[in-house]
Amino acid sequence: MTDGYSKPLGIRFVEYIKRSPVSFRAHQSIVLIVTFLAYACYHANRKTTSVVKSTLDPASSEVGLKFRPWRRAYFLSPHEGRNYSALLGSDSGWAPFNGSDGSELLADLDVAFLSMYAAGMYCSGQLGDRTNLRFFLTVGMIGTGVFTSLFGVGYWANIHNFYYFLVMQMVAGLFQSTGWPSVVAVVGNWFGKSKRGLIMGIWNAHTSVGNIVGSLIASAMLSYGWGWSFVVPGLIIAFMGLVVFLFLPISPESVGADKDDNLNSPKKNGEQVREPLLSSDSENKEQAVGFIEAWKIPGVAPFAFCLFFVKLVAYTFLYWLPYYISHTAIDGEYLSSEAAGDLSTLFDIGGVVGGILAGHISDRLDARAITAASFTYCAIPALYLYRSYGSISLSVNIALMFIAGIFVNGPYALITTAVSADLGTHSSLKGNSRALATVTAIIDGTGSIGAAIGPLLTGYISTVSWGAVFIMLMAAALIAGLLLTRLIVAEVAEKIEESRARRGSASRPPAVEV
Repeated sequence: MTDGYSKPLGIRFVEYIKRSPVSFRAHQSIVLIVTFLAYACYHANRKTTSVVKSTLDPASSEVGLKFRPWRRAYFLSPHEGRNYSALLGSDSGWAPFNGSDGSELLADLDVAFLSMYAAGMYCSGQLGDRTNLRFFLTVGMIGTGVFTSLFGVGYWANIHNFYYFLVMQMVAGLFQSTGWPSVVAVVGNWFGKSKRGLIMGIWNAHTSVGNIVGSLIASAMLSYGWGWSFVVPGLIIAFMGLVVFLFLPISPESVGADKDDNLNSPKKNGEQVREPLLSSDSENKEQAVGFIEAWKIPGVAPFAFCLFFVKLVAYTFLYWLPYYISHTAIDGEYLSSEAAGDLSTLFDIGGVVGGILAGHISDRLDARAITAASFTYCAIPALYLYRSYGSISLSVNIALMFIAGIFVNGPYALITTAVSADLGTHSSLKGNSRALATVTAIIDGTGSIGAAIGPLLTGYISTVSWGAVFIMLMAAALIAGLLLTRLIVAEVAEKIEESRARRGSASRPPAVEV
């Protein structure tokens, strides 16, 4: 048992009120809820920039503001569009983003944020395996809130210096990198291998939920001034950081929870005993796995490079979809920035469905690479159809956007959760449980480099043609699938061997009793 004073204060308070210890199952529920909300807050803060882009750079006096009536709050006439922009304080945008190079400057902000995020991710994995994850996550969330809010403060301080916004984004990106390795490692400490893909697919909905909430908050706050679109999410994540500090138990050992009674107790006849995701044997003697050693774990490199291209596609949508929608005629009409931000949430709703489907299918097939590659290949026609036919009508746009979300975010969710957990507990580690945060950080950090490059290229390519942007995205999806070819061949060969073994055992005559 661990000394009670190592427990989070909130857990100790609950136990004081109950006059009894918190059960293992209750701890698991707390972990799922707190980590879900925590990472949803990270993504809500990450999403705000994409919604505010059309306000900062309405490059669009001849494109994005040609609104026509439809619910009046969403489609506006050219004259009404100008009045609506004035209401938002963005009739001519916000210097320096409202110039001829506005799209490029916004792309530079994206790449600065994501570059620091990717670089910080590699360091965060190493730190996460060596420090108290609760403290580490708390600092990251509060820091994210502070610097996201400071970006919005530029609105009231009337700041028009590009480098101010650039520095705020860079530091925010560094703090954001603390999130993913931490939450995956904590969840990995508490949950077993049974149905990992499905459980983590559902849990990973926090990414899309965060994007949806971030879009809705940012869109709603635009009518009060774009600064609020950053400050409100910043305050929310800072508050959630305090909740993490008070309530998040990082492992069963840290709170003295009894694993054996819940995970390893005998089950009913016909049920398997569930194996813990991470073994706690000789935990105090384990050394954290080194960065280079983690790269050598079989499967880490292929999935890491696959995620590079998967996140390139996913984050291009994350940062540019509202902008694309507001600058593309749908049934001959243009949506306002607020409407575009709201509509873009349907892509994330599709992402929730895709993450759950990918996790469930990979569990049933016991084939992570086959599932991930199948989704990325299906994303290619989905992207083509959305670009080619999304402008026909609002209903067609919604349907095709939802389908694209399923196939783009499905493999993203699968690789960053179940696959990372699989590889972080690979048999080559010989039971060492101190690798999960490092492996998670390597895979997601490599993916985040692609996440930085995609929005950057989009900022420049979109000034020429959005069609060229979608060609880039389809090519990235193709490469992502091809990178898993070797693992797919191995999984197919394994399935064939298993099938032969089953047929062989079925064809053997039953043993004759003597």
